[in-house]
Amino acid sequence: MDKQVIYKQIGGSIDEMIHIRRHLHMHPELSFEEEETPAFIADYLENLGIEVRRNVGGRGVVGTIRGGKPGKTIAFRADFDALPIQDAKDVPYKSTVPGVMHACGHDGHTASLLLFAKAMNEVKDELEGNIVLIHQHAEEMNPGGAIAMIEDGCLDGVDMVFGAHLQSQMPFGKIYSRDGYLQAAESTISIRVNGSGSHGAEPHTGRDPILAASQIMVALQSIVSRNAPPLEQLVISIGSFHSGQAANVIPETAEMEGTMRVYDEELRDMASERIREVAEYTAKALGCTADADVVKGYDAVKNHTEGIEILETAVADAYGPNVYQEIDPVMPAEDFSYYLQHRPGAYFFVGAMAPGADKAYPHHHERFDFHEPALAMAATTFAAIFFEAQGK
Repeated sequence: MDKQVIYKQIGGSIDEMIHIRRHLHMHPELSFEEEETPAFIADYLENLGIEVRRNVGGRGVVGTIRGGKPGKTIAFRADFDALPIQDAKDVPYKSTVPGVMHACGHDGHTASLLLFAKAMNEVKDELEGNIVLIHQHAEEMNPGGAIAMIEDGCLDGVDMVFGAHLQSQMPFGKIYSRDGYLQAAESTISIRVNGSGSHGAEPHTGRDPILAASQIMVALQSIVSRNAPPLEQLVISIGSFHSGQAANVIPETAEMEGTMRVYDEELRDMASERIREVAEYTAKALGCTADADVVKGYDAVKNHTEGIEILETAVADAYGPNVYQEIDPVMPAEDFSYYLQHRPGAYFFVGAMAPGADKAYPHHHERFDFHEPALAMAATTFAAIFFEAQGK
């Protein structure tokens, strides 16, 4: 089989990719509320004659292309949920759903995987091995859709798994990833400080929860600077702080919420315990009490060496040298981590910032968009990975 012919065919399908992407962009659905999107995906695959399982792990869709020759089974994943954000772009394909938009590129991920499937299905009798198409719901909301889909068998019989994410702030024309940790684990922090209310002019008659909470917020950073090894990445950020309603009244309580990002699981556990201790004992020292809760979100995305070696070689085969670029790990979380805990593989980023652009709106922004030719690059990279994986 001439792989370059397949790559060219995928590139030639860019208009259909854009059409599908824009259709999905106009009709977004929130995590765990997806109905029309998985139906659209399943119908598209079935119309191609591809074997489909619906309602996998809840709202997921799994397609299977069975090659005509023996070989490995390689899975590819795309997510398809949207975010609770009002679309502020002035484009013909603007979201038609008030307060909901695809602000992270999941519509593009879906379009790329569908057209990759279409191209590969047309030559399935010549393929060595099988392709599993994992269309995942609910990536944006913990606990996500990955765990449920895995428990429902989406990785059964799979040898390796790969996934891609379009990146609006990474230059187009490159594929980005790294061996080992790529994306951080996430935990949500919630702290409630309980004091005793009083008049603002007589603070000695009460116990000020705002003072205690403020000290806790500052003291949390000592975990990063004094408990974490200097060469280990750890971020603790408080993003929400609420207390009181009047300028001259010391309230009964103060509440804060934040996030922790970290790669190493032991460091994650240690920092979680220290957050609870810092909150409890700092509050106690100031005459208050504190209830601290640290809830684990997604685990860290850790690529396998075998998967990265396949990715690098595949990118070189499809595009030539110097297109794959190794990057530093990033802090946003992603539930693709769970697939890599069950099967070897890799997750990678596809540059989707338009050539010549000085900057682009970030993911989860109300004006988020991306350079649509990146859709074909993602799909072509999937094809190159599949061919390369068969030779390993």
